[in-house]
Amino acid sequence: MTQLPHIVVVGGGVSGLAAAWFLTHGPHGPRARVTVLESADELGGKLRVQQVGGLHLDSGAEALLATRPEAVSLCRELGLETEPAATTKAAIYSRGSLRAFPGGLLTGVPTDLRQLAASGIMSLPGLLRIPLDHLLPRTVLHGDVSVGDFVSTRLGSEVTARLVEPMLGGVYAGRADSLSLQMTVPALYRAATRRRSALQAAASVLAEGRNARGPRKGPIFVGIEGGVGRLATVLADVLRDTGVDLQTKAVVQQVRKRGDLWDVVVGDGRGKYRTVEADAVLLATPATASADLLESVNQAASDELRAIEYADVAVVTLGYPADQARHLRGSGFLVPPVEGLTVKGVTYSSSKWDWVARAARTSADDGLAVLRASIGRAGDPLLDQSSDQELARIAADDIAVMVGLPRRPAFVSVTRWHQGLPQYAVGHRTRVAEIREWLVNTPGLAVCGAAYEGVGVPACIGSAQAAVSTLMQQLSEQREWAHG
Repeated sequence: MTQLPHIVVVGGGVSGLAAAWFLTHGPHGPRARVTVLESADELGGKLRVQQVGGLHLDSGAEALLATRPEAVSLCRELGLETEPAATTKAAIYSRGSLRAFPGGLLTGVPTDLRQLAASGIMSLPGLLRIPLDHLLPRTVLHGDVSVGDFVSTRLGSEVTARLVEPMLGGVYAGRADSLSLQMTVPALYRAATRRRSALQAAASVLAEGRNARGPRKGPIFVGIEGGVGRLATVLADVLRDTGVDLQTKAVVQQVRKRGDLWDVVVGDGRGKYRTVEADAVLLATPATASADLLESVNQAASDELRAIEYADVAVVTLGYPADQARHLRGSGFLVPPVEGLTVKGVTYSSSKWDWVARAARTSADDGLAVLRASIGRAGDPLLDQSSDQELARIAADDIAVMVGLPRRPAFVSVTRWHQGLPQYAVGHRTRVAEIREWLVNTPGLAVCGAAYEGVGVPACIGSAQAAVSTLMQQLSEQREWAHG
């Protein structure tokens, strides 16, 4: 009987744990022996449930995109039930007021100008600028461009400032003038190469999506009762039970090639080191950490990885007496930077998720309303310069200004995510392709995670699955070559 190869996965976030799952739960049984090395005290990365104000709440990702299959499928295999949001009606805080999202938006690019005008999000001059898109000469895209450059050129700067910026800030914590159109709105990029007008391009994308889906049969986003963070904890428990070696406080210092094998040098943070031998290594770490580990193995790939920048973000969870928040409607709102506030988005967690609402109702005599504010954009030094107490005060003050809640909530908690979100700068797709090409020269080593083709949980799981397929194919070819 052929011995299973030993694969070391560096990084125990959702990408690393998903990779371990795919290596040990194939259709024909385990494909490898797996060791997962995580430098932090706990597994799960940016999937985490914490106790806040007597409640167990997500302090990282709180929703899963259900229009991609990877996360929902994994939840199903783990026996985790997903549930749709109780409400999906969202708003934008624009021109000093909360205004309902108009229909027909594609990452902020409008297709229904009547609904946009009725929303009050934009000024009259900004609205009148949009139809000029039909009169402008076609924008010829010879390569990647920033979302902001494309949208501002075609539709005017106010569309970028009041619609596109808040949506990109919410997903990527980035800025429209630096984020890649190819990567962040790929369908619009493709349509723009075929259409003269950006409005026509966006409308065609939405129409194609409707035709492909047919009558909508399910939610766009889902959660997990008890928190999306449970996906990581349940997955880790299952992996342990099936023999995966999950190690925390294991800081990988170096990865070295030795013949057909790999030596992974691991420190414990107290000056002690050991070497783990592997047939292959999968780096499920942020791009900067992967760059450090690849430096002595593949300098070209390391250089490209190091060029990927990150945004630090913070999640501020706040609780208010329920009777003070009865006027809040919908699931929350986004905030354009042009409004001059720090908070970039607020989720009404106890309105959006039934499981949070049930817990919040019993957590105080008259119940609680739970809100979640997001702070942090690429290039903003605020998080480095502010204490948790200052961030909590800023969030409470901004929320008071926008929706009239008291400046002193019943409880508040701040969770910081260093290198929270990779920035898909202009040219990112080419950079990732070059990284993949360079790694072909280093068989037995692969990368996966949010830094490459998508920042959401489903994209991370898909990235892990693709990396596992690559590694297993390389190991198979290596065995065939060795046996002639």
